[in-house]
Amino acid sequence: MSSLLREEMDRVLFRPEGQKLEEFIEIEEQQQGRHFLCVSITKDKEAQISVVLCRRVKHSRTNKLQKYGLEDSYERTETWALEDLLILDGRDPDTDDPCFLMHFDSVRSIRAVSCAAKYTLARCLLSLSKTDHHTALKLKNYDWTYIQPTAMYSDRGDCIVLAQICFYAFNLVCLTLCPVPLA
Repeated sequence: MSSLLREEMDRVLFRPEGQKLEEFIEIEEQQQGRHFLCVSITKDKEAQISVVLCRRVKHSRTNKLQKYGLEDSYERTETWALEDLLILDGRDPDTDDPCFLMHFDSVRSIRAVSCAAKYTLARCLLSLSKTDHHTALKLKNYDWTYIQPTAMYSDRGDCIVLAQICFYAFNLVCLTLCPVPLA
C-alpha cells in the first residue's frame, strides 16, 4: 500500500515540479486528514523536507453506475531546505517515543506514527546530508544502533531485511524438523 501511495504522491505532487520523492513517513497532526513528512530532491539536487496534507475529495464519475467517486488531493503545508535543518532531535533514545524535533530557525515538533518511521526518516536525512552537503546532519537523542548500517542492516530497506530474517528462521525450522540418522 505504501508503494502505491508513494508512486501517486510522487506523480501528482513532486514530478510536476521536477522533483523526486526520496522518502516519506506518515505523521500525526492536529488538522483533519492524513499527513506525511516527505523528503524530496529538487531539479538543482537540493533536498527538501515537506509536510503534505492528503484529503479525500468527491468528484464526478464518468461511470454511469456511480455518481461520485473519491480521489486523494495532496497539498504541501510547510517546506524547508535540508541545509536549514540544524539538529534532528529524537528526544529520548531509551523510550519507544515516535516524537522528534526538527530545529530550523524555530523548532518544529513532529509525531510520527511509529518509532520505525522516525528512524527511517533519520537514516534518510543523514544519508542525504552526507552525500549532498558532505557533512553529517547533527542527530541528537537517537539510538545509533538503529541509525548506522551494520552487517545485518544495510541501506536495502526494511522489507528486504525482514524477508532475510524470515528466510533464516524458515531454514532453522526446516533443519530442526529433519530426521537425524542415529547410526
